[in-house]
Amino acid sequence: MEQLSIRLAHAGDVDTLARNHRAMALETEGKALDPETTIRGTRAVIEDPSKGFYLVAERGGETVGQLLVTFEWSDWRDGTFWWIQSVHVAEEARRTGVYRALHDHVVGKARAEKDVCGVRLYVDKENHRAQKTYAALGMRPAHYDVFEIDFVLG
Repeated sequence: MEQLSIRLAHAGDVDTLARNHRAMALETEGKALDPETTIRGTRAVIEDPSKGFYLVAERGGETVGQLLVTFEWSDWRDGTFWWIQSVHVAEEARRTGVYRALHDHVVGKARAEKDVCGVRLYVDKENHRAQKTYAALGMRPAHYDVFEIDFVLG
């Protein structure tokens, strides 16, 4: 198997990232996302680093995984949580260490930043495979449930 590399996403990745967002939303939540909206939203992150950053995992020059990191300020900790979001691993690359490499990269970068106090993510309550993966990587369920009012997707 070819070597896996992790890099920051750039403007040339927008279409691929957005396409993978749509595939992930359809697979995990049965939601068909609007292509133009996902392209605009993805481009917004690439153009404005204060929103977050994408990491891309490549093998043999092909994108096999990706995730988004966004930021949440914690006044309790006087620090920033990095949130892992929009995780996608190509179906043929699953169970080959792609997510682990992305995760380890995020945690390593987060630990190197003085103002980062932790890494969080949310996972669908029925996605037991992902929950096992996250637990195996040292993550544990938090004390919180997520509540929302979604003005776009309902």
